[in-house]
Amino acid sequence: MKGSSLLACVMLLAMPLPGAEWTDNFTFEPVPMPEGVDPQVGAMGALPDGRLAVAFHRGELMILDPATGKWSLFASGLQEPLGMLVESPSSILVMQRAELTRIRDVNGDGRADRFDTIFDGFGMTGNYHEFAYGPAKAKDGSLYVALGLASNMAPMSPEIRGEFSTIGRLDRSQMSNPREWNRNKDRAGRMYGRVAYRGWVMRGSPDGSKWEPFASGFRSPNGIAFDAAGRLLVTDNQGDWRPTSPLYSVGKGKFYGHPASLVWTPGWKKGDPDLFDAKELESMGEAPAGFFPHGELANSPTEPAILPKGAVPDAIAGQTVIGEMNQNTLVRVLDDEVKGVHQVALVPFFDGSPLGIGNNRLAFGKDGSMYVGKSALAWAGSNGIMRVRWRGEPFFAIERIKAQRGGFAVRFTEGIDRSTLSSLRVKCHTYRATSNYGGPKLDESNLIPGDLKLAGDGRTITFNVGDLKEHYLYEINASAVKSSDGDQLLGKKAWYFAGKSPD
Repeated sequence: MKGSSLLACVMLLAMPLPGAEWTDNFTFEPVPMPEGVDPQVGAMGALPDGRLAVAFHRGELMILDPATGKWSLFASGLQEPLGMLVESPSSILVMQRAELTRIRDVNGDGRADRFDTIFDGFGMTGNYHEFAYGPAKAKDGSLYVALGLASNMAPMSPEIRGEFSTIGRLDRSQMSNPREWNRNKDRAGRMYGRVAYRGWVMRGSPDGSKWEPFASGFRSPNGIAFDAAGRLLVTDNQGDWRPTSPLYSVGKGKFYGHPASLVWTPGWKKGDPDLFDAKELESMGEAPAGFFPHGELANSPTEPAILPKGAVPDAIAGQTVIGEMNQNTLVRVLDDEVKGVHQVALVPFFDGSPLGIGNNRLAFGKDGSMYVGKSALAWAGSNGIMRVRWRGEPFFAIERIKAQRGGFAVRFTEGIDRSTLSSLRVKCHTYRATSNYGGPKLDESNLIPGDLKLAGDGRTITFNVGDLKEHYLYEINASAVKSSDGDQLLGKKAWYFAGKSPD
C-alpha cells in the first residue's frame, strides 16, 4: 500500500463516527466542510440568529447554517485570520496578521462589501511567527488584541513595517544587509520583538480609534478572552522563558515573564532584557493564574470561552473552557482567589472522548451546541469542526477547588461514595523560567492527604497536605473517587496553582 493511502486509512480509522457518543453525556459530530476550502479554522463566532461564522486559515470567511448544513461565502482574501468578534449578522471584526479589520455587508446581499482597518499600529518583520490574536471585548466595550513574537527559527524580510529596535546584542542598523541579520539572528534571542509591539497585549477604545500598550511579557499568546467575572485571560505556549504553558489573568501595565517585549516599554533605558538574570525577570513579572503541565494536560493551549447554560449542567455553567491543540481534550478552569490573587485549578474536559486534537477555536450556538474549530499550521493538530452536544443529563465532575489553610476543599457535582475517599492522591512540583525551551518539573513531592473528611453536603472533600508552597503546582488525583451512584469522574485529575498560600 502506498504511503498516502496508508495515511488516509489511519486518519479515517482515527476519526470519530458521526453522532458518536461518549459516556451518556455528550455526542460528537464532525461538521461537513465546504468544498475547495482548506478546513483549518483560525476564528469562529456565533451569529445572533444561530448561524456560525468561520474564518479559515487560507482566508475565506464563511457562514454555516446548522439547520441546513449549507455554507455561504461572506468574504475572502483574508490574511491568516486568528480571531473574530461578531458584532451583528452583517458586521464582523477579524484579526488578520497585519490588522484588525471590520468586515461588513452594507447592501444586505449576504456578501461583504466594505473592509475597514480598525488597528494596524504594530510592527511586522515578515517572520512567520508574528501571529496576531483577538479581539476580546470588555464589558465597557474596550477591545484587546495580543501580538506574538518573532522566532529565530526563520528569517525576517528585507522590508519591515514600523520602527526597528536597535537594543540588543544584534543591531540590524549595523548589518550591511538583511541576510547578515538572518545569519546571526540567534544572537537576538530565540524569540524576539524587534518591532513594536510584539509580545504585548494592546487595548483599544470601543470605537477602535485609540490604542495603547496594555501589558507585556508574552511569547505566543494564542488565546485571549474575558471570563464571566470580567477578568482578561491570556494563554501562552511553552518555549523560552516558558517551562510549561501558562494561563494569565492580565492587568494593565504588568509584565508576564518573557523579556523580548520589554524594549517597547515607554521610556525603556535598561538595555537588552534578554541578558537579565532569570531571578531578576521573575521578580519583575506576574505569576500565572495556572499552569498546564506539558504532555499531561496540554501542550499548546488556545482560546478561552465561557460555558453557557444549556451547553453543560448548571453546576459548571459560567466556568471557562480552553482549547488545546495537541491533546485530545479541552480544559476547564476552576476559579479561586487567595489574598486578592486570582489562581485556578485546571481540569481536563473530554479527555478520552472522540473530540480529537487540533482544538484551536470555540463557539456556542443558540441551542447550546459547542463548536470546536481545529487547526494544525504544520504542527500537531487537525482540521475541520466538531459539534459537541450535551445530552441533558447531569454527570460526576469536580466542580470547584478551594485552597484553605494547610490543604484543599474539593467540591464535586454529585454526592461521593465515602468508601473511595482514601483513594485520593496528591503531589506537587514547581518550575523555573529560563531562556531554555521549556523546562523540567522541580522539587517534586508525593503528599499524603491527611484528615480526610466528607462535608455535610455529601459532595465536598476536605483534606490537609501541609502549608501550601507558593508558586507550586498541586496535582490532585481523584481517579478512583466515585459518586454515591458508582459513577466515575469526567476529568479525573486537577492541577491547582498556588500563587498565594492561605494563612
